Amino acid sequence: MEVLRTENLCKDFGGVHALRNVCLCVEKGERLAIIGPNGAGKTTFFSMIDGQSKPTAGKIYLLGQEITRVPGHRRAHCGICRSFQVTSLFKALTVMENMLLALHGTKQSRFQILRPITAYDDFYSKPQALLESMGIWEKRNEPVRDIAYGEQRKLEIALGLASEPKLLLLDEPSTGLTSAERDDVASRVRNLGEDITVILSAHDMDLVFGVAQRIIVLHFGEIITMGTCEEIRNDPKTREIYLGEECTADA
Repeated sequence: MEVLRTENLCKDFGGVHALRNVCLCVEKGERLAIIGPNGAGKTTFFSMIDGQSKPTAGKIYLLGQEITRVPGHRRAHCGICRSFQVTSLFKALTVMENMLLALHGTKQSRFQILRPITAYDDFYSKPQALLESMGIWEKRNEPVRDIAYGEQRKLEIALGLASEPKLLLLDEPSTGLTSAERDDVASRVRNLGEDITVILSAHDMDLVFGVAQRIIVLHFGEIITMGTCEEIRNDPKTREIYLGEECTADA
């Protein structure tokens, strides 16, 4: 089943072509990685998928429905969720309070601002399941500013899962993490379940090869190649452009 499809997606900033004719299709449950050097267009692509930025040309489809001009807040309720390269958490609040706010925002009850959140008993079972899935349930009563950065990254993923997304966009999810934390995040993303489709953007090739089933390589806003991890690992053009290796004719 097709979850996301883009057709000739383009984005211009004045005379700068940030994305040019990006066409891709992502299937349900797939783990897709987008790699490329700085300025390749990865973040621009994410911003158009989640509705923060409008394409100059092209179309975007979610579950077969065109969403090219649908605003970002409606896309979130359609099933798209994104985590950012820099964490965007309420650091003065506890881990549990952050989770409850995220859950409250997905419900019709979010419009009932005069009713305390403690009045919703059903809100407390789901946060436990999400926090346990990320291995941070024991941190639930700690202020976010007091937990480790790696735990903050995992909390942000848990917040994204609160809306039960069909498509989860992870922008550099391993930024600032140790190798052990990166491996833990990779394992948890791999095991999210087939109902959730994941697109991640990363420079961390260990994370990419540890999670992705398929990889797309962007360069100057264009897709130059795509394939399995092994195909990308051995692709001469990718190694030259992204990994910085100079390929000779003999190679």
